[in-house]
Amino acid sequence: MIIGYDAKRIVRNRTGLGSYGRNLINYMADIVGAEDKLLLYAPNPGKEELRQQVQSSERIAFRYPDRALLPGALWRTFGLAPQLRREGVELFHGLSGELPIGLRKAGIKSIVTIHDLIFLRHPEYYNPVDVLMYKWKFRQTVREADRIIAISQCTKRDILHFAPHIDERKISLVYQSCDTRFRQPVSEETKRNVRRRYALPARYIVSVGSIEERKNILLAVKALPLLPPDIALVVIGKATPYSAKVQQYAEKQQLAHRLHMLHNVGNAHLPAIYQMGEACVYPSRYEGFGIPIIEAIQSGLPVVACTGSCLEEAGGPDSLYVAPDDSDGMAAAIKRLLIGSPERDARIADSQQYVQRFEGTNVAQQVYDIYRQMKTA
Repeated sequence: MIIGYDAKRIVRNRTGLGSYGRNLINYMADIVGAEDKLLLYAPNPGKEELRQQVQSSERIAFRYPDRALLPGALWRTFGLAPQLRREGVELFHGLSGELPIGLRKAGIKSIVTIHDLIFLRHPEYYNPVDVLMYKWKFRQTVREADRIIAISQCTKRDILHFAPHIDERKISLVYQSCDTRFRQPVSEETKRNVRRRYALPARYIVSVGSIEERKNILLAVKALPLLPPDIALVVIGKATPYSAKVQQYAEKQQLAHRLHMLHNVGNAHLPAIYQMGEACVYPSRYEGFGIPIIEAIQSGLPVVACTGSCLEEAGGPDSLYVAPDDSDGMAAAIKRLLIGSPERDARIADSQQYVQRFEGTNVAQQVYDIYRQMKTA
């Protein structure tokens, strides 16, 4: 098969949808047949450092607009299908919840991965104009797609709720894969260098993800006064206006010295920051999956997350979960997981066993099996 992919996020996004795409392509390259080709379509080359994270293989090639008649966004929606047809693509995979228009007319089978429908569940977190656009793309995509991959049971439920006309048999549950590099122990020298570079405290809990209102990191800040006074909170993620709100609250409550918000952390430094922490907190109100939970577990950390979406699926039965407004519950759960807690080691070991289901090749194999089913259908 010649398989095409929407690679915009692969070449632009360091985390989230970008990581999903790069991980899937890298593992897919190791299992596809010798005659298969994986063509990655992006509006432009994007960031070189991200392209280089896609393995060099005879089976993989990047593709860009062959006729510069449309701007990038319009090309992805209206100009991509004709190019796919010209280049012999037999199946196209939309990796970030959308598909170009015209695939069915061009005779190209299509599959789309839908990560979440937060813009429908919680439109209050989005610009109203963006919500209208996302709704249109969602409706167009589920009409166009021959198959749909949902990355969690939560997302599958949301798809069926907001598009009840869809045949459930069209949807496959394939959990998101996670890079296994977080399992590799980081050297003590690297840890010392990373601690010094980011001025990390001696003891801390860590949270990774964009610092935005939906991610709800303020809950963890509110839990700090109920934790041992030498425990700090290290938050890693993209700064947003919500970051200032969190910082102002910490200063008002005289907690600023215990809150460390880090932006633009190098991807290579993240494993060390995880491994030097005592626990991971992920208090998001709603997610499609929650990759940082798996990264933390692979790094040897126990996890506290919030109820209400899919995070129990990501963290499994041995992580702890609290309501998204329960700061007392958050503090109590963290205390149960700090170094010295009698249940900590068993929870870490059992959680590491649980998250093996999300690791690399198994996920790619599931996706490739769907491709082969579609080819013979």
